Amino acid sequence: MLLINFLEKVSVRPSELNRRVYLMLFLLRSLKIKVLSCSFFFVSIFGFSQNLDSLLTVARQQQNDSIKIRLYNKIAFGYIFNDTDKANAVIKEGKQLAKKANFNFGLTELVNTHGIYMDVTGKSDSASYYFEKALKMSRDFGFENIESMCINNLGMLNWNRGNYSKALDYFFESLKMDENADMERAMESSLNNIGLIYQEMNLNEKALEYHKKALDIRLKYNMQNEQIASYNNIGINLKNLGRLNEAVATFNKGIILAKEKNNHIDYYRLLDNLAHTHYLKGDIDLALTIYLKALEKPKDFNADEKGMISSYNNIAAIYNEKNNPKKALFYIEKGFDLVEKYPETELKAADLYLTNAETQYMMNDYEKARVSKQKFIKLKDSIFSKRNAKAIADLEIKYETEKKEKEILIQRAEIAEQDLIIQQRNYQIFGLIGLAVVLGLLGYLIYNQQELKNRQLKKENELKGALLKIETQNKLQEQRLRISRDLHDNIGAQLTFIISSLDNLKYAFDIKDKKLNNKLATISEFTSGTIYELRDTIWAMNKSEISFEDLQTRISNYIDKAHLYDADIQFSFNVNDSVDVSKTFSSVEGMNIHRIIQEAIHNSLKYAEASKIKVNVSKEVSNYVFRISDDGKGFDLNKTKRGNGLSNMEKRASEINGGLKIKSEPNKGTIIELSV
Repeated sequence: MLLINFLEKVSVRPSELNRRVYLMLFLLRSLKIKVLSCSFFFVSIFGFSQNLDSLLTVARQQQNDSIKIRLYNKIAFGYIFNDTDKANAVIKEGKQLAKKANFNFGLTELVNTHGIYMDVTGKSDSASYYFEKALKMSRDFGFENIESMCINNLGMLNWNRGNYSKALDYFFESLKMDENADMERAMESSLNNIGLIYQEMNLNEKALEYHKKALDIRLKYNMQNEQIASYNNIGINLKNLGRLNEAVATFNKGIILAKEKNNHIDYYRLLDNLAHTHYLKGDIDLALTIYLKALEKPKDFNADEKGMISSYNNIAAIYNEKNNPKKALFYIEKGFDLVEKYPETELKAADLYLTNAETQYMMNDYEKARVSKQKFIKLKDSIFSKRNAKAIADLEIKYETEKKEKEILIQRAEIAEQDLIIQQRNYQIFGLIGLAVVLGLLGYLIYNQQELKNRQLKKENELKGALLKIETQNKLQEQRLRISRDLHDNIGAQLTFIISSLDNLKYAFDIKDKKLNNKLATISEFTSGTIYELRDTIWAMNKSEISFEDLQTRISNYIDKAHLYDADIQFSFNVNDSVDVSKTFSSVEGMNIHRIIQEAIHNSLKYAEASKIKVNVSKEVSNYVFRISDDGKGFDLNKTKRGNGLSNMEKRASEINGGLKIKSEPNKGTIIELSV
C-alpha cells in the first residue's frame, strides 16, 4: 500500500464556520510523496488518534529526511483538532529535524502549521507572527503553493479579528494565485472563505454561490473533511434564507460525515446550527436538546472554545422563550466569561448582548437591559457599516476586472502570434533596439571618457591648491622664525641688559634703603619672568604644531622650577595610560594649555598654602582633561571676587573651545579642570 494513500485517510483540516472559522489551504494540497520501498510498515487502524500515533512511529523510523519531515507536518495538523499538546510537540520536533536537514520546504510548511495551531488554540498574535514568517519564507524560497496558503491564512486571521475588507483582499489574492497556477484543487479554500465573508454580510445568495463552487471542487477531489465544512456553511445560508427543511437535510449530511471522519470541531458546530434550525421551525424542545448535546464535549477537547459563545447565546434565548430568565442568565454569564477571555470576539458576540437585554427586562432590571441593548446596537453598526460593505464590493469588482483584462490579453496574444505583419514589425523593433543599444553604448563610452577628463582636471586643480597651500604655510613659517629671532635677539637681549644693570646697581652701591632694595628685586624678578614668558612665546611661534610630548616636557620643567620656589611643597605630574602621547595640538592650543596650567600652579603656590600640588592628564571619550589640584585652604566661589588670573584662564580656555571648571570649598582644597 502506497504511503500517500495512507496519508489521505488520516488527513484532517480545520473547518470554517460560524464566526470563528478556520478553513485554510493546508500544506499538502498537491503533496506527492514517492516511496522507494514497498515494504513500508503498516499498523491496523482502530481509531483516528491511534492512526496518528502509528503514523508518528512510522515517521520516526523513516530514513528519507524529506518524507519524514512532511509526514511530521501532516501528523501535527491532524493532532491540532484532537490533541493540541501532541500537535505542539510534533511541530517543534519536526521543525528541529527540518533545520538540521536544511529542508526549507518542510520547515516552511511546519511554520505555517504552527500558525494554524496558535490560531485554533486562541493565540491570535502568535498565529499572525507564524503566518507572516511562513509567507516571507515561501517568497524567499519560491514556494508558491505555500505562499498561497499563507495568504489565505492571513485572510482568515484578519477576518476573525473583524478586519473584513483586509481579509477579503487576502482571499482574492490567494484565489488569483491558484488560478494563475492552474491549481483547481487549491481554489476551494479561497472560494469558501469569500463565501464566508458574504455570509457575514448577510448576502446569503451570494454566499451560497461561492460555497457551492467550493463544494463542487471538494467532491471532485474527495476532500471529505472540507465537504463537512461546506455542508455546514451551505446549511447556514439556507437557514438564513428561510429554506429550513433543506438546511436540516444539509446539516445532517455534515453530521454523518463528521462522525465518520472523527472531526470533533465541525461535529459540534453542525449540532449547534442544526439546533438553531429546529428552533426556527418552532420545535423548541428538540432545539434545546441538541444545543445541550453540542456542549457535551470531551474533557481533553479544548479547541474552538470561542465558538461556544454562540451556543450559550442560543440556549439562553430558548430559556427566555420558556420564561426561565434565571436559567438563561446562567448561560449568558458563561458566554460573557468567554468574551472576557477572548476580547477579539466581542464584535462577533453582539447577539449575546441582545439576549442579555431581553433577560434583564424579564428580571425587571431595566437599567442593565438598556445598557446591553445599546451595546448590541453599537456592535452591529460597527460590523455592518456602509463603508465596510462598499470596500468589500470594490475588492470583488477589482478582482473581476483584472480577470477579464487577463482574458482579453490572452486573446490578443493568440491573434498576434498568427499575424505575419506583426512578426515583421517585431523584427524591425528588434533592429531598432539593437541600434539603440549600439548608440547607447557609444554614448556611454563618450560620456565615460568625458568623465575621466573631468576627474583628471579636478585632481590637477586639487594638486595646484595643495601646492599653493604648502607654499603659503612655508612663507608663514618663515615669518614666524624671523619674528622669533627678532624677539630673541633684540627684546631678549634688552631684558637681559636690564637684569644685569639692576644687579650692578645692587652690588656697586651700598643701598641701605630696604624699600629701594625690594623695588629693585621686584623689577629684577619681573624682568626674569618676562624673559621666561618670552621664551615660551618664541617656543610656540616656532612650531605650527605642538606635540603632546613637547607640551609634557614644558609642564615638567615648570613644575621643577616651582619646586625650587618652595621645596616644602610635594609636586606630582601624572599622565594616564589612556592618553595618546602621539597627539598634536596647534601652537595656539598648546600655548594656552601651558599658560592655564602655569597660572593654576602659580595660584596654588601664591594663595593656597598647600602641601601637595598634583597635575593629572587623562582622556575621557574624545576629550583631553588636564586637572590641577591642591590640598590648600580653598575658597568660596560665590563670595570670592575673581582676579585677573582666573579670568585669564577662562579666556584662554574659551579661545581654544575648551571647558574650564573650578571646584573649591574652604579648607577642602581647589581643583581646576581644563577639558580640550
